Amino acid sequence: MIGGALRQTGRLFALAVEVARAIFRRPFQFREFVEQFWFIAGVTILPAALVAIPFGAVIALQVGSLTQQLGAQSFTGGASVLAVVQQASPLIVALLIAGAAGSAICADLGSRTIREELDAMEVMGVSPVQRLVVPRVLATMGVAVLLNGLVSVVGILGGYAFNVFLQGGTPGAYLSSFSALAQLSDLYISELKALVFGFIAGVVAAYRGLNPRGGPKGVGDAVNQSVVITFLLLFFVNMVMTGVYLQLVPPKGG
Repeated sequence: MIGGALRQTGRLFALAVEVARAIFRRPFQFREFVEQFWFIAGVTILPAALVAIPFGAVIALQVGSLTQQLGAQSFTGGASVLAVVQQASPLIVALLIAGAAGSAICADLGSRTIREELDAMEVMGVSPVQRLVVPRVLATMGVAVLLNGLVSVVGILGGYAFNVFLQGGTPGAYLSSFSALAQLSDLYISELKALVFGFIAGVVAAYRGLNPRGGPKGVGDAVNQSVVITFLLLFFVNMVMTGVYLQLVPPKGG
């Protein structure tokens, strides 16, 4: 069992390396990339915006309650914004892309695999990775980066509204604490997380789609497995990236 898990991990890593190399090869499948980008954006924009509102509100309410107990209400805005931008926004985007777009990518590639379309492409000398996988992975990465900005803005506005109207906070204190604690590198790490998370979601979905087992039922199982594996990897990678960032980048004013 352990040996099988290690083999699967090695094959997944090998596919990630192959995808990274194939990104710079020509010809680039621009039409496929645009179609996949449009599809992924279409199925994730509205859910991401709707999910970001309660996330920002919950974070603002929890942080506001904690700062009120500590007598540091003036830092509610900065703490809430940092939590939304650094942690909540990239994870929301990644989970939605993995759940909505990743499952669709896995199902599409899995159905092509069991119909032996990919074998036919290889016989004709066409690389399935360069033709099908690379445009999909790049589309997930691009949508993740752009969607991260939208979720950050919506989450911050939701937290601002809940803090000001429900907790009795003042707009000036919220904005001043944000400018006092936040820095541009917080946005950079958020976008970098979104980019990496999008790559992981796309590669895992493609890997499971290229390796289904047991016909149509295996495709359904592969879709479920791709979502679960992506979630596990995202939380682990997020922990690592957050730890490295906090060690390398000093806090503002520190």
